[in-house]
Amino acid sequence: MNASPVAPAANLVIFGVLGDLASRLLMPAMASLAGSGLLAPGTRLLGVSHHDLDDDGLRCRLDELVGPIPGWSRIREHVHYQKGEFSDPQLFATLVSELKGNAIFYLATAPQFFGPIIDSLGKGGLLDEIGGFRRVVIEKPFGTDLASAQALNRQILARAREEQIYRIDHFLGKETVRNIMLLRFANTVFEAIWNSCYIDHVQITVAETLTVGSRGKFYDETGALRDMVPNHLFQLLAMIGMEPPISLDAEAVRDEKARVISAIRPVDPDQAARGRYGSGDVLGQPVSPYLAEINVNPASRTETFVALEVHVDTPRWSGVPFFLRTGKALAARDTEILIQFRDVPHSLSRQTGISANRLVLQLQPDEGISLDLMMKRPGPALELAPVSMNLNYADHFKLGSRTGYETLLYDVLTGDQTLFPRADQIEAGWRALQPLIERWDHGWPQEYAAGSAGPASADALIRRAGRNWHPVG
Repeated sequence: MNASPVAPAANLVIFGVLGDLASRLLMPAMASLAGSGLLAPGTRLLGVSHHDLDDDGLRCRLDELVGPIPGWSRIREHVHYQKGEFSDPQLFATLVSELKGNAIFYLATAPQFFGPIIDSLGKGGLLDEIGGFRRVVIEKPFGTDLASAQALNRQILARAREEQIYRIDHFLGKETVRNIMLLRFANTVFEAIWNSCYIDHVQITVAETLTVGSRGKFYDETGALRDMVPNHLFQLLAMIGMEPPISLDAEAVRDEKARVISAIRPVDPDQAARGRYGSGDVLGQPVSPYLAEINVNPASRTETFVALEVHVDTPRWSGVPFFLRTGKALAARDTEILIQFRDVPHSLSRQTGISANRLVLQLQPDEGISLDLMMKRPGPALELAPVSMNLNYADHFKLGSRTGYETLLYDVLTGDQTLFPRADQIEAGWRALQPLIERWDHGWPQEYAAGSAGPASADALIRRAGRNWHPVG
């Protein structure tokens, strides 16, 4: 990133500045950018919340979390606070007088405030690009189903152009994710076999050891499906499944990603599984059941785990299933994409010990890539042994402690929308999930033990297709 040009100076206005997202992720990311020399000296951060506080009070709150980051000292005095209710017109009138030139409005708020805040920004003229750019960053979840996502898009696009909207997904800022396109399109050896002729299936896993914790109210209204699949998992699927773009310009890449997501066949409820963690042990710590978490409805139907078999109706992926799974309170923290290649020809497959190749893109906790191959074991006998070619990013590149937000915030500042989903991508994702959402309004998730790999129904789902999950961790 150090070779990148300095981003233009701007006012970054963070609605909900006292929430966990802003204090634990956004502010550290901005400090990291400053430490890398990528923020212009005139960059200003304005936090907005309804709490009684002033500039020094906000800075002191952030010192403990952001202070150890070298760039914090460069931006600390440029951090300011504005008290106000998101529904108060006076707040936006104050922002009109405060903000000159470039401005970015980051909605680090509960989803119900997205539309009203953008309405108020539009009414106040704060999105008019006179004398500088005006951009809006929106966190997930973007809607709760197809109808709500369409309504939110209409509300937003009535006030701003699509070019001003940045729907952020922090997974897409991770180095391994950003490398997927280059791995494919810059290496002929991979692109030539990246299709149904050579690939048997794809697995995308986002496993967390964390429980719901203090986020019970939000999570119980959302669940694993809505929280993770139409954004994180479908965006990863799009990176794997897209056709080569005509260029690496943002719109060319987003066009191809949109085509993939639009080609996802509506998910058959019989090709889906959901679960909810019960009591158990995660990494040596006892875990209480989900229904015992703070602010969770005891009669809740909410799932904390979901697994899907997804099909993409394009010539490249015809007949290739994509198996997606994500869950909380699992045995290990593990985010990975597995490309399972087809078996070797029948005449060779009868030879004991031959297994199909596979490529694993590890996104977290340790970013890297591994390719499993079969090699001859030393000795006179024709005996095969599996070996792995491993690339650990940390062995070759200085990564530091990044969250993924650094790259994405820099892209917002510089106006690069490549990694940000468009309205059509969002709606296509919800459209594919709508049959499942309607079915899951009834019935109950299957319980799984905290610290396990998930519910038995997820194993049954992939076994029905004649495959097995790659072990978590």
